[in-house]
Amino acid sequence: MVHDTGPPDRHIGGVSGKRGGRPIEEETPTMSNQVLTILRDAVDATCVLTDPDVMTGYVRDWTGRFVGRTAAVVRPANTAQVAAVVQACAQHEVALVPQGGNTGLAGGGVPTRGEILLSLRGLSDILQVDVAAGQATVGAGVPVGVLREAASAAGLGYGVDLASRDSATVGGTVATNAGGLRVLRYGDTRAQLLGVEAVLGDGSVVSHLAGLARDNTGYHLPSLLAGSEGTLGVVTAVRVRLTPATRARAVGLIGLASVPDAVAAASLLRNGLPGLAAAELMLPPGIDLVMRACRLSPPLRGTHAAYLLVEVTGDAPGEDGAGGNGPLDILADAVAGLPGVADASLADDRPGREALWAYRERHTESINTCGTPVKMDVTVTPDALPSFVEAVPAAVRAVAPEASTWLFGHVAEGNVHVNVTGAAGVGERVEDTVFRLVAERGGSISTEHGIGTAKRRWLPLNRSPAEIAAFRRIKQALDPAGILNPNVLLPAL
Repeated sequence: MVHDTGPPDRHIGGVSGKRGGRPIEEETPTMSNQVLTILRDAVDATCVLTDPDVMTGYVRDWTGRFVGRTAAVVRPANTAQVAAVVQACAQHEVALVPQGGNTGLAGGGVPTRGEILLSLRGLSDILQVDVAAGQATVGAGVPVGVLREAASAAGLGYGVDLASRDSATVGGTVATNAGGLRVLRYGDTRAQLLGVEAVLGDGSVVSHLAGLARDNTGYHLPSLLAGSEGTLGVVTAVRVRLTPATRARAVGLIGLASVPDAVAAASLLRNGLPGLAAAELMLPPGIDLVMRACRLSPPLRGTHAAYLLVEVTGDAPGEDGAGGNGPLDILADAVAGLPGVADASLADDRPGREALWAYRERHTESINTCGTPVKMDVTVTPDALPSFVEAVPAAVRAVAPEASTWLFGHVAEGNVHVNVTGAAGVGERVEDTVFRLVAERGGSISTEHGIGTAKRRWLPLNRSPAEIAAFRRIKQALDPAGILNPNVLLPAL
């Protein structure tokens, strides 16, 4: 249901109310010096950065679209130091922004209003794999790729995977409830969480990391904090479920006659292949761009209206007593039965799989060669996806005639990454246009990267006034001083 409150509020407001969490630059010089001294005492002076040149990489997101400012970057090394920092900021009503790997695309980890920047990359010394339980306890600053490697070394896997796996931190994926490339099979980050340790807005610590498979003793805080974008608490460690190791996998890149054919094919594969782990939609402009930017050869013969990249996992035939067909044979049989297939390339060896995945995973870096993009990750229902994909480029050109639109995404979930380049000066109009197309189709304006600062004014398109009021009451309860990432997610009052 669309809840439209009229034209979007063009003011990305500061913190509203009497106890709003003021950015430190709005404090008096005496208060600023006092707070900085307290912060240095809390974490060690060397962990508080104030040199503007050193802080540059923290106040700019990796796309270059969101650039903020801060009086200090604080880099705690453990939960106790995080708690001391949050408590000090709460006492002095100084706003702070938690940041993980700074790979988000909605500005949620950038101090856009001069907030203190709380970098959690230092919380990376906890990584314990419990093979018997099939779980791991992980510090918030551990990169997703490092967790995946540790799980693999123990003969297990981790369900969340992203192209930014080497930079994105576990804590950051919790904050945005990231799904990643294999959400189709394993679910999003929230589905992996069994326990959480976090610092609430008053500096108190909640910790529940036992990882019990069944534990119905009250509210499930991991689910509440997942996707909260650091507005309710600063996640410092989590307990996650691990998955059985994948013995074999096959990847196929399929050329189809139309986007509706690709959507139908993804649906057939999802319903017919228990081992389907990923289904990714790509279009000719994106494939051509990746080939030019990355100097790759055409993946298939000719050009096709839609491309579907799929991955199937399972046992290799004859391995450890397994018989029958392996993933490659299963995938080949499934592709042969799909309507609209014009060509396909399949691989089950690692180099072959990685070569096919490159056409999807290198979309982002290729798009960045065209300039700073306006990036939107949205979801529509599968039946609405073809019309949405068709409508977006024309709608964008209506407000930005010189812009280029790049579309790709997790087709089985209806998730589309909408990237627009060449829209300098009209980015907000482009976003408004796309988000309203999404809302008209009953979709969500955010799938992977949260609301952040970029989308907060459009939250009423997806959430009713009663829901937003409930969000505010929850935040008030867990962050009474209003200091935790106060300028993201909730619309300005």
